[in-house]
Amino acid sequence: MGRIIATENLSLDGVLQAPASAEEDPRGGFRHGGWAAGYEDPAIGAFLGEDMARSRGMLFGHRTYDQLVGHWLSVTEPNPFTDVIRAAPKYVCSRRAGTELPHPNSILLEGEAVRTVARLREEIEGDLTVLGSGELLRSLLAAGLVDGLVLMTYPIVLGSGTRLFGQGERVDLALRRAGRSATGVQMAEYAVRPEPRTP
Repeated sequence: MGRIIATENLSLDGVLQAPASAEEDPRGGFRHGGWAAGYEDPAIGAFLGEDMARSRGMLFGHRTYDQLVGHWLSVTEPNPFTDVIRAAPKYVCSRRAGTELPHPNSILLEGEAVRTVARLREEIEGDLTVLGSGELLRSLLAAGLVDGLVLMTYPIVLGSGTRLFGQGERVDLALRRAGRSATGVQMAEYAVRPEPRTP
C-alpha cells in the first residue's frame, strides 16, 4: 500500500492560496497572490528534495495541475523541480468525465476523489506527493487518507485567503524532521498519527 504525503506552502495564519503569483488563484477577491516571493533559499529546495526523491508520483486537484504543472514545465532556467515534475506520474482528480490532461505522464482519476484516491493508495507502492490542491487535501485528511504533511511556513500573516485547516476533526501529528531557511521559512515534516495521543 502506498502513502500520501502532502507538501504545502503556508502563511503563519494558515493561508495556502496562491503563493506563487498574482494570477495563480484570485478566487474570492484574493489580492495577496505571490506572497511567497522573496523568501527563496537553497535550504528550502534541499528540504523538499528529500521528499521528492522518495516520491513515486504526484497527486493533484485539476486546478492545481493546470497551474502548477503548466508553470514548471514552461520554466527554462535550471531548477530542482522541472525534470522531476515532467518525469513523475501525475494523478489528477476530476469529477468531470473526459477531462483533458495536456502534460506528459498524466493519469486521470475520474469521479469522487476520496473513492478514487483510496483505491489508488491500495494499488501502488511508495509515496504519492500532493502539491497544493487545498480542496482535495482537506477531503483526503477528513477521510483519513493522508499519511504525512510537509509544511513550509513563511513569516508572513495575510489576514485573508483560503486556509489549509478549517473546521473539521482533530488531526494529531508527529514531527519527523525540521529546519529553517535563512529567510525565516520554518520547514517541518510530520507523520499523521492514526490515533490521537491520550492526555
